[in-house]
Amino acid sequence: MGFYSRELLPRWITCACGAEPMAKQRAKIVPRARGRVLEMGLGAGHNLPYYDANQVTSLVGIDPCETSWKLAAKRVAATPFDVRFIAGSAEDLPIEDASMDTVAFTYTLCTIPDPVAALREAHRVLRPDGQLLFCEHGRAPDASVRRWQDRLNPLWRRIAGGCNLNRDIVEILLESGFRGDDIEHLYLPKTPRFAGFNTWGCVFPAR
Repeated sequence: MGFYSRELLPRWITCACGAEPMAKQRAKIVPRARGRVLEMGLGAGHNLPYYDANQVTSLVGIDPCETSWKLAAKRVAATPFDVRFIAGSAEDLPIEDASMDTVAFTYTLCTIPDPVAALREAHRVLRPDGQLLFCEHGRAPDASVRRWQDRLNPLWRRIAGGCNLNRDIVEILLESGFRGDDIEHLYLPKTPRFAGFNTWGCVFPAR
């Protein structure tokens, strides 16, 4: 991993992911977590202030970038429940089957190389009554926006650490074995439409 990917890119992503429109989206979904939580793509810990300490008992955060864990240090220190970091891949979790009450994805599925594999791992580690919370940007419903997403995606992936503009989040969830109708969508304000179509909600593993 080069200096840009190891040091500069995590800081750029940390800044971008802390934007106000994204913070408002996190506030809609993260407080719904409960029990033992697995956060896919912990990053710099932007979600940590939004968890309800009365509902969450512990959190495991997985991320391939250890620099992000360093950037999360202050938020981790301020979190009133145990937070543990695993440097690794979302597609191959070192976590026992049916051991988590909640799995959370926020602005992560766009970047994971194989999002279906990661979601199938989430399915595996969730308890039968577990929930998957998500808030992601992705493929827009408007044809004109989709065309721009497809045009820009090759360059965007190169400069944004593998982030994809045009993944269909609902389709990926369905393909990975999740079901639910608690799903909402909008274009984020103050955000370019090609990068601002958000999908969020709560789904459950089909058994």
